Amino acid sequence: MSALYQINRDMLDCIDEETGEILDIDRLSSLRMEKYDKVRNIACWIKNLIADAKDYEDEEKVFAHRKTVARNKAESLKAYLAAALNGEKINAREFTIGWRKSQSVDIREGADIPPAYLIPVPDKVDKIGLKDALKKGCIFPGIRLIERNNIQVK
Repeated sequence: MSALYQINRDMLDCIDEETGEILDIDRLSSLRMEKYDKVRNIACWIKNLIADAKDYEDEEKVFAHRKTVARNKAESLKAYLAAALNGEKINAREFTIGWRKSQSVDIREGADIPPAYLIPVPDKVDKIGLKDALKKGCIFPGIRLIERNNIQVK
């Protein structure tokens, strides 16, 4: 079976460019059927790939949940063990329990933070709001509404 672009090219070869007369009606009919089969196969393939992607996404969510549960349980058990051992070090063949010191900054409610230690957050564009405004006829320099023609295979 030929590629879709080749089928389209062969269909044009069956028609006289100057007069629009069909030169080989049987070949043209055959090519139309071949094109339909090709389009049908590609559309079915797209549907299968979309279904596969959804299945992968669902599995990804299941594994993400399992990962979160396992990490939370591990943190809970670490806290339990830390409370029970109270700084005691243990070296065994299967595991080692040690301790390290760390520091963190605690910022209380209403604290006066010097401006030098504030990190600016960049502005975020509200594209949905802009789209609504453009639809209502508002004009903004350098901003326009683009209409696209997107294929949907179901």
